[in-house]
Amino acid sequence: MTKSGRPDTPHGAERFNEERATYVVKGSQPDLEGGVAAIREVLATLKPKPGVYRMLDARGDVLYVGKARALRNRVANYTQVDRLPLRLQRMVSQARGMTIVTTNSEAEALLLEAQLIKRFRPPYNVLLRDDKSFPFILLRADHDFPRISKHRGARRAKGNYYGPFASAGSVNTTINALQKLFLLRSCNDSFFSRRDRPCLLYQIKRCSAPCVGRIDAAGYAELVGEAKDFLGGRSSAVQAKLNQQMDHAAAALDFETAAMLRDRLRAATFIQGSQAVNAEGVGSADVFAIAKLSGQFGVQAFFIRSGQNWGHRAFFPSHTDGLDEAEVLTAFLAQFYEEVPPPRLVLVDRELPEAALLEEALAGPAGGKVEISIPQRGDRRRLMEQASRNAVEALERRQAESGAKSKIWREMTEFLDLGEAPQRVELYDNSHVQGAHALGAMVVAGPEGFIKGQYRKWNIRTAQTNDDLAMMREVFGRRFARVQEEDPDRDGGMWPDLVLIDGGKGQLGAARDVLEELGIEDVPLVGIAKGPHHGREGREVFHFPDGSERMLPENSPLLFHFQRLRDEVHRFAIGAHREKRSRAISASPLDEIPGIGPARKRALLLHFGTAGKVRAASLEDLQRAPGVSGAVAQAVYDFYHPGG
Repeated sequence: MTKSGRPDTPHGAERFNEERATYVVKGSQPDLEGGVAAIREVLATLKPKPGVYRMLDARGDVLYVGKARALRNRVANYTQVDRLPLRLQRMVSQARGMTIVTTNSEAEALLLEAQLIKRFRPPYNVLLRDDKSFPFILLRADHDFPRISKHRGARRAKGNYYGPFASAGSVNTTINALQKLFLLRSCNDSFFSRRDRPCLLYQIKRCSAPCVGRIDAAGYAELVGEAKDFLGGRSSAVQAKLNQQMDHAAAALDFETAAMLRDRLRAATFIQGSQAVNAEGVGSADVFAIAKLSGQFGVQAFFIRSGQNWGHRAFFPSHTDGLDEAEVLTAFLAQFYEEVPPPRLVLVDRELPEAALLEEALAGPAGGKVEISIPQRGDRRRLMEQASRNAVEALERRQAESGAKSKIWREMTEFLDLGEAPQRVELYDNSHVQGAHALGAMVVAGPEGFIKGQYRKWNIRTAQTNDDLAMMREVFGRRFARVQEEDPDRDGGMWPDLVLIDGGKGQLGAARDVLEELGIEDVPLVGIAKGPHHGREGREVFHFPDGSERMLPENSPLLFHFQRLRDEVHRFAIGAHREKRSRAISASPLDEIPGIGPARKRALLLHFGTAGKVRAASLEDLQRAPGVSGAVAQAVYDFYHPGG
């Protein structure tokens, strides 16, 4: 019996109860009778309660996650294999155990099911393959002069959140226009507190400069209130007020103020006019339409808040064999709202088999009743028709791009003499400045594009000089020694089918030597070096372990594909290096002292001025520093004076 995992939720112990968990039997070959026997063993322990079940293979990996109103009845269906579709028969043939989690209701089971699907990504569940969190606009409420900014991730900061937006680009465009419209600050609190004169944003009329008193708290609060009204859907009232103020300024011959108000009105018009989707009369809603083409599904989503379109995005769920559009859309919505807060209205283009259950499950995260509706007429119907057209067009573009990618992938396989098309390609590069802050980087690509969740970076430990070959040896040694330990049977999907190295014969030789030392001889290695003239026109030279070299013709689509792969590993390596260098620049010597956190470090620096003066201070001086206890003072003194 293996240990079963609890759901990753802060109150999981209160809401969910693990019952008799996992039964694992030996053998990894598909065996329908063995799978049914393992399920029946668990079935004997189940009760007709709501909950979630996980089907496990012989290794304990999750094959499928499902929910049930009555666990005993639902799991019993899997023992009647003649009634199961082929997809689920294959799943049962691989099943060797189950994990059961009971819940208080079917709605809770639906939420937990979506959470576990995103956590385990089982091969027999519909998967929403989109790892990006959605951006929001945050208007902070914990400062006298609130800041407007883009926000991703957990919403812990106090303030008003507006979103979700479909992309970072749509958020940035909106924030830029809002700065022109309401002159709100976007700088962080540290920058704000250090200013003694206005920054450039004030000069270009995108900030009211509260940092240096160019506007008082009451005036700034009025701007914040207008921004909340505008983002909350009362844009016409804000525009009318600005228009009235502009007329008064012009009548008083204050043309400078009138011109500034005119520019703010233009910014408001830009925000509304830049929306490609007409969302008038809709209020706040998410709009979803699904399309199917050649066995593949595409879902188009529009995000409407307070009558304003905040962007749209297409999604392409996977693992959808044997399912219809309504089943895929239901599974998609459950996973989509696992992280995104739902609005009170969700518009869909067809009847969903579990619409009432979805509404019940989403009511908690939404803070009130959620309605899932099919628009029949008017603005909502026209918006749904537009979403449906976009879903079809996005799916057609996706399939056209996939066809082009498949052709490139086949050409790459032939050019590199691989035998079969690689499913996982790893690219490696190093980044440093004369050996300082050196790190190695790996990006991963597959037939569908870059797999950013698999990117990795390594801080170089041993090679402290400007030695690219030593750095490459260290990176390869650490990477492949670990994958040998964690996935020795090579069935975990972490072994590359092809390794591309940014560099020539030297880097390729260093990587080859490391793999030979580890006893790895079947991973194809190729080095990509710039041609004699460098740059894209230089036609990259491809180096192979046997010493041969090849080049591709100019303007070859395959050459452009390799350059794109190389540019991506460059981008990732350089970005990681810059981040590491920035942290080193902003680091303080006090960070090295055990037990000294941000508050005590700040107290020491405020009292002494610099880290150097802290180091030179006597024990008595350290003890007199405000906010520093005697024990802390002794720890700081002992750190800098180990001999006493």
